[in-house]
This record gives sequence, C-alpha cells and structure tokens, in this order.
Amino acid sequence: MEDTEEEKKKKEEQKAQFESLCKLVKEILGDKVEKVTLSDRIVNSPCVLVTGEYGWSANMERIMKAQALRDSSMSTYMTSKKTLELNPNHSIVVELKKKADADKSDKTVKDLVWLIFETALLGSGFSLDDPNAFAGRIHRMIKLGLSIEDTAEEEEGTKEKVDEDLPPLENDGESSMMEQVD
Repeated sequence: MEDTEEEKKKKEEQKAQFESLCKLVKEILGDKVEKVTLSDRIVNSPCVLVTGEYGWSANMERIMKAQALRDSSMSTYMTSKKTLELNPNHSIVVELKKKADADKSDKTVKDLVWLIFETALLGSGFSLDDPNAFAGRIHRMIKLGLSIEDTAEEEEGTKEKVDEDLPPLENDGESSMMEQVD
C-alpha cells in the first residue's frame, strides 16, 4: 500500500528532525556501519541492523570466521555492509536524540549509541568484536540505574591502600573513653 500525502509529509519531518542524530551515530560508530537511517518498519525495537542484498548474512559471516584456512583479505571486502535503522517512534531513540541535542560530546551518549548498536548486532545474529567492552558498558549503565557512583568504589579502593600503609596505632599510656566508663 502506498503512503498518503500526510504520511509522506510526516516521514519527511521525522527524517529532518532525526538527521543530526543519524549523523552523530554514524560518526560514533565509524566504519562499523555503512549508513544510519530511520526506519518505518520497526515496531518494538529501538534499532535493527540490516545487511546489503549481496553481502554476507550474519550466519554466513560466522561460518566464514570459523574457517581454518580462510583468506583474511577476502573476508574484509565480503563482510556485509551493515545499515543501522533507527526507530524514530521508540522512547529510547527519542531520549537519545534529546541527550545528543543537549551535548553531542557527552560520554553517556557515546556509550548508549555503542550499546544499542551492539545489542542490535546480537539481536541480528552477528558476533561482537569486543565482548569485554560491551560488558563494561552494561556494568556502567547498571551502576547508573542503581545510582552507584564510580568514585565511591575508587575511594574505597584507595582508602584500603592508605589503611594498609599506615602504621598500627600505639597506646599513649592514656586510657580510652571506653575503659574509663567501665
């Protein structure tokens, strides 16, 4: 079914509104994706990764990476060019746009972009290049959700080191307040 004039106009307005976010996401992800676009076919997910018509699918990419005698030069140009499609109606993408518009160089915006990209990778069947970085981002987001500050852990770690470096307390010959009460 073709879109009505109102629907076409709405899509153009959304495309104009989210153009800056698409450019920022492409900047952050670099060569991991070929392009970042808006999608009108996604319903529940904030984003999805799609591959080109003639590129390798996620399963084929996994099979080729597992080959023992593979040619690395061939795999670089045969790996699929991925397109990240964002859902402009999803609350995560809307809030990400607000955060990005407020401050493009915010570290949490970059972390969130990488998180939605890597979860889209996993959801589409691809494998992660750096699972440890993904786990670190997840842990930072969990800390943020639980209102745990990173400095609290660092201070505790340095406090323990400082306590280890201090000499043991010596008794000055004076009795403590607890001894006087007894």
